[in-house]
Amino acid sequence: MGLEYSSVIDAPREELFAWHTRPGAFTRLSPPWQPTRIIAECGSVADGRAVLGLPGGLRWVADHEPQGYHPPARFTDHVSYDGRLDALPAKTFVRWRHIHDFEEVSETQTRMVDRVIGNVPAFALRSMFAYRHRQLAADIAAHQRAAAAGLPSTTVAITGASGLIGSALAAFLSTGGHRVIRLTRTPATSPDERQWNPADPHPDLLAGVDAVIHLAGASIAGRFTEEHRRAVWDSRVGPTRRLAELVAQTPGGPPTVVCASGIGYYGYDRGEESLTEDSDRGDGFLADLVAEWEAAAAPAAQAGARVVNLRIGSAQSPRGGALARLRPLGMAGLGGRIGDGRQWMAWIGIDDLVDVFHRALWDTDLSGPVNAVAPNPVRNADYSRALARTLRRPALLPTPDLAVRLALGEQGVREMAHASLRVTPAKLQSAGHRFRHPRIEQALAHVLGRTPTP
Repeated sequence: MGLEYSSVIDAPREELFAWHTRPGAFTRLSPPWQPTRIIAECGSVADGRAVLGLPGGLRWVADHEPQGYHPPARFTDHVSYDGRLDALPAKTFVRWRHIHDFEEVSETQTRMVDRVIGNVPAFALRSMFAYRHRQLAADIAAHQRAAAAGLPSTTVAITGASGLIGSALAAFLSTGGHRVIRLTRTPATSPDERQWNPADPHPDLLAGVDAVIHLAGASIAGRFTEEHRRAVWDSRVGPTRRLAELVAQTPGGPPTVVCASGIGYYGYDRGEESLTEDSDRGDGFLADLVAEWEAAAAPAAQAGARVVNLRIGSAQSPRGGALARLRPLGMAGLGGRIGDGRQWMAWIGIDDLVDVFHRALWDTDLSGPVNAVAPNPVRNADYSRALARTLRRPALLPTPDLAVRLALGEQGVREMAHASLRVTPAKLQSAGHRFRHPRIEQALAHVLGRTPTP
C-alpha cells in the first residue's frame, strides 16, 4: 500500500518549491480525466486546506501540516474525507499522508519525490502522479523559455477566466509568478477580480494592466438556430470592439491584446488544401463571424497595441469541448467516425493551447492571425481510432448521425461535425515553437491518464 513516485526536473530546488506555493498549483496538477472539481485551493502549503469536490456531493480535504513544512526541502499534507463516506466500503482508501520532497541534484536540477503513506493501492494513484510530474516539468520549461525571452512579471487581465481555456491559462500564469486579474460579469469578490460590463466597460477597468487576454463568448456548440447564431455573434463582436476601444482609451496601455478566434475563418470544406494564416477566408456563418470578430479588435491595434488573434482548433480536454462529448460515446464503443470520416480535423491539446496564449504574451514578433493548432492535423476516422485505442475500446460503430444532427442541426453539422479544414500552425512553426504533444495519440494519452507513446 502507498506509493513513491519521483522524477528529475530541470529547475533549481527553490524555483520548484516556490511554484507549488502559488495560486493555481492545485489546478495545474489536477488530472483532467478525474470526475472532480476544485472547491478551494490551499492558501498556504504551510498550514492551508485544499478542498476537492467529488460526484454525489462528496469531498476530499487535504490539510497541510505546519510540522512538515521545511522550505525549500519539504511540505506535507494529509487527505481525509468529510464523513459522508462513512457508510461506503471505500472509506478505508481515502486517508493518507502525502510527503512532498525536493532533493537538490545540481544547481539546475531537482529530484521531486511524492510519497503517499496510507491504506491506498499504488495502482489507484500512479497515473495521477505520472501526469503531475509531466505537467509540472512542461510548465516549468515553458516559463523558463519566456523568462529567457525577456518576459517580466506581468499583470494580465482575462475575460472568460472560468471557462475551459481560461481556467487552465489563469492557473498556468499565476504559478509562473504573474498576477492574473479575472474580468467577471458578476461583482468582484477579491482583489484579483474586476467587474466587467461587456456592453459598457468601466473606464478604469484596465488600469495597471500589462496585457489583456479576451476569451469570453457564448459556446458555439449547439443547434445553429437563428437564436443561437445571434447569441454567439452578439457575445463576441460587440464586446470585443468595446474592449479594444477601452484598450485604446486607457492611458499607458495595455500594450498587448490576445483575442481568441477560430479556424472557422477558413470556411467548412477546403478539401486537401493546406491552410495557413495567409489562406483566403472561406464561406459560411463561422467564417463571417470570425472575420467580424477579428476586425472588432482593430481599435486596439490602431492605437498601437500589439493584437494577436489566435485561430483555435478543436481543444482536447475531457473537461470540455468535443472530447468531453465524445469520451462517453467512446467508452460505450460508439465513438467511431463521424460521417465518412475523411474530413480533416485541426486540433490542439489544452496545455499546448495554454502555451500558445503564453507565447503570444512574450513573443513580440507575433501579431495578427495565428493558427493555434497542432502541427499534425488528422482525418476524423484517424482521430476516432486514436481515441478508441487510448480508451481501450473498439471503434467499430460510427457516431450516430441522428444524434449529431439533433445536437447541431443541419447548418451545425455542415460547419462543425462535417467541416474539413487542414489547418497548420505556419507562424508558430516559423517561430520555432515547441509543442508538448504534436501528435494526437500523445495529446489524448496525456489528458486521459494513459501512458503516452514516445
